[in-house]
Amino acid sequence: MHDPLRAKAKVVLYSAATFVGAMGLAAGFGWSQSSSALPTIDEAPRVSADAVRPALDLSEAFVNVAEVVTPAVVRIEATRIVSAPSADDVPEPLQRFFGPGQPESQPRLAGGSGFIISSDGYILTNDHVVADAAEVRVYFPDRRYFDARVIGTDPFTDVAVIKIDTEEDFETMSFGDSEGVEVGEWVLAIGNPGFGAGNQLDYTVTAGIVSARGRGLRLIQNELLNDPRTQDVAGYAIEDFIQTDAVINPGNSGGPLVDIEGRVVGINSAIASQTGFYQGYGFAIPINLARRIMEDLIEYGHVRRARLGVSIDDVAPEDAEAFGLPSVAGVLIQSVEEGTPGAEAGLLQGDVIVAIDGEPVGYVAQLQGRVAMRRPGDRVELTVYRGGEPVDVSLRLGEAPINDAAPVVAAAEAVAEERLGIMVEPLTGELADQFGYPEAGGVVISQVERASAADRRQLLRGERIIAINGDDVDTTEDVRGVLGSVEPGTIVQFVVGRPDGSSRVVNVRMPGG
Repeated sequence: MHDPLRAKAKVVLYSAATFVGAMGLAAGFGWSQSSSALPTIDEAPRVSADAVRPALDLSEAFVNVAEVVTPAVVRIEATRIVSAPSADDVPEPLQRFFGPGQPESQPRLAGGSGFIISSDGYILTNDHVVADAAEVRVYFPDRRYFDARVIGTDPFTDVAVIKIDTEEDFETMSFGDSEGVEVGEWVLAIGNPGFGAGNQLDYTVTAGIVSARGRGLRLIQNELLNDPRTQDVAGYAIEDFIQTDAVINPGNSGGPLVDIEGRVVGINSAIASQTGFYQGYGFAIPINLARRIMEDLIEYGHVRRARLGVSIDDVAPEDAEAFGLPSVAGVLIQSVEEGTPGAEAGLLQGDVIVAIDGEPVGYVAQLQGRVAMRRPGDRVELTVYRGGEPVDVSLRLGEAPINDAAPVVAAAEAVAEERLGIMVEPLTGELADQFGYPEAGGVVISQVERASAADRRQLLRGERIIAINGDDVDTTEDVRGVLGSVEPGTIVQFVVGRPDGSSRVVNVRMPGG
């Protein structure tokens, strides 16, 4: 019987054999060399290294920065427990998908990046990366991972601090000075997005320049208005971002923005986009502000934000003309809240703030950032234009009411020690717990003003005053009584104690009145 499949197979095999034989014959005549030879590839550079030396040097700089910085950049995974919809909350046609047995709550995994700031495991990241997390896990370049705890978060600046509790020493980042960052300066945005269990996008490094400073992001403000933690006090949000064209994509949030010398100048935080993906506008929280927030989060667990007590707007050209300003710059006071530091210092509606402590202020975000760098209780000098003339106004900053648990600074005793640059309060049970004392009693230094006489002699916040000039001190009235009689230029001798029971002597010269 004729089998067409078998016949076809023979034809195919025969054809293959004939092809092989023909190839061998062709090889014998030398035909294969001309038909199968690979083209010659020229690998010589077309431009000399000297001609492009600046670009090569910059490229090498990027490589060096990335190599040094990435070991301190981590991936953060945060597990949040979210409530599943109940059948009663779902339209009837869809209720069959939410029938009996559907869990009331279920975990949801989110994440971003962060970077290590101390060898004992403190990490800076974004609030939106770890807020409301039930569990936080940190992944390292060598594939190790550790559980971490949230030290504190601040939705107003999108800064958070977490910590790994372990005996290991970690690689750390170096902090730069975001005040010195200039528009046009090269920066690198570094992140560790991970993108799932496969972790396909470890350690992305993108380069760009600083596009602008002092950016106010209304999109962040709108998100704050919908955040139950901030909806009643969203006006205290700080909008003073560094803009960069270095690519910042989802998952890179919380990673460092570093300068060309490998120092952190910002925390990658947000993008402005109509699609949800990068479109050339990335924003980072200035590291000076983030550092100030970090210190409060570590010390208190929340941020104590200073405030003036005024409502403000940017100055427009019409305002500059109407108020007789030397240039179109400054911050216009629209209203002054009663009982606030601004009201007590005599600030008025229509005043234009042009400087704080001698530093020029050109717009709202800049003033917000400068005030946010201070602490409640700090004294500041404002220069305002009033009636076409500059006027100096001195005031002590209050505390923004953003934390239910935060102490009210206005209630702290500000007595004769103000000249030295300290504030004192009775060491209550709450303050004893806060500063680590075994029991209440006595007087504690609650604030030390920066660059003051006390600060220069290193009197420290949280130290308990035992004696002044040989007189025992038990109450704030005792402090007032002793310091009130001290003449300018006289040495004041403090004996101060610490929670561990140790004490020390600090001699401070009383400034002029």
